[in-house]
Amino acid sequence: MAILVILFIVVPILELWLIIEIGGAIGIVPTLALLLADALLGSLMLRHQGRGAWQRFNKALSERRFPGKEVADGLLIAIGGTLLLTPGFVTDLFGLLLLIPPTRAIVRRGLRGWAARKLIVVGGSGGGFGGMPGGPTDPGPGAEGDAPRDYDVEGTAEEVKGDDPRLPGG
Repeated sequence: MAILVILFIVVPILELWLIIEIGGAIGIVPTLALLLADALLGSLMLRHQGRGAWQRFNKALSERRFPGKEVADGLLIAIGGTLLLTPGFVTDLFGLLLLIPPTRAIVRRGLRGWAARKLIVVGGSGGGFGGMPGGPTDPGPGAEGDAPRDYDVEGTAEEVKGDDPRLPGG
């Protein structure tokens, strides 16, 4: 609840106060130009960093690695770009920090630590859902008899004739 108050009440008030103060110090037109330049710079950085994150994501998939770091980077880049496109100097600062790779790595490491404290990861031997009822290695009901199954777990079914030599007993 306190986070929501900060995000939706304190941050906008702080943004308005800072825009008014900077506008009073350098003038209205330079302040608006600075805000517009922030948004343009943010969109360019978002495009560049986003493209790089997408390429690293695809590379991880092609190397058959889990793309956890790449997904986290993509999410942080999207949040950073959104903050940079939002008018205001405080949000621009946080958005910029999320678009710069070294600070993004620090935030990502912090998020990993937070997730490790909040989430429980459950694993088992054999991988996948192998030992679970209904999983790929579960013979299912009627497997001990000769009752045919009316589904295909792997999705590789094909229509064959009844006298096909590949069929058991055929």
